[in-house]
Amino acid sequence: MTVTLITGANKGLGFASAHSLIAAGHTVYVGARDPERGKKAAERLGARFVQLDVTDDASVAAAAAAIEADGGLDVLVNNAGVEPRTADGGFVPIAEVTADAVRAVFETNVFGQVRMLHAFLPLLQRSAAPVVVNVSSGLALVRELVSPDSPAHFYPDVAYPSSKAAVNMLTVQYAKAYPAIRINAVDPGFTATDLNHHAGTQTVAEGAEVIVRLAQLGPDGPTGGFFDRDGSIPW
Repeated sequence: MTVTLITGANKGLGFASAHSLIAAGHTVYVGARDPERGKKAAERLGARFVQLDVTDDASVAAAAAAIEADGGLDVLVNNAGVEPRTADGGFVPIAEVTADAVRAVFETNVFGQVRMLHAFLPLLQRSAAPVVVNVSSGLALVRELVSPDSPAHFYPDVAYPSSKAAVNMLTVQYAKAYPAIRINAVDPGFTATDLNHHAGTQTVAEGAEVIVRLAQLGPDGPTGGFFDRDGSIPW
């Protein structure tokens, strides 16, 4: 039985990914900051719940200890993420962006993934077929934001695409350091979630497809790559 942990799994892409992986035979841990929401999501899914705040060292360490005590881990999906928006769902004007605001986004999107990898890599190394899926974004691609012909060119935020570009770099470096683990980044596409105030053009099931596919890689699967629903994305 493949044991999988998904961060931020009480809703959105994490919840949809958990649903599909359970259907595929995985035992899934729903990682969530809020115990009430996390437990409800786990009950709906037929999953296990683990309290997990990726911005808190003690929380991550406690989750790792609990999952280790239950038997270990095969797949880690680093899904938890945030995007800065104003109360009405708009973007913060660049002139108003502060270092603290950018740091807050990196705390979840980048440092949170580092915390998770640091805590759970020892468990993954004991698995016969360990896998890590880092949820990134097509907005991480500088060439897309630079090109006037790309829809991403008009995306105005600073912190979110910068954080996802950092996620891509983490993916490459960790994959080189741990060649026995399949470590990849994925772009779910523009998916309707709370993150973007449901402005996305895809359903969560469509967005989760690439996460689910990469979470099921075998030992001979690709590593150190970037993927979307259509396949490999050039860095």
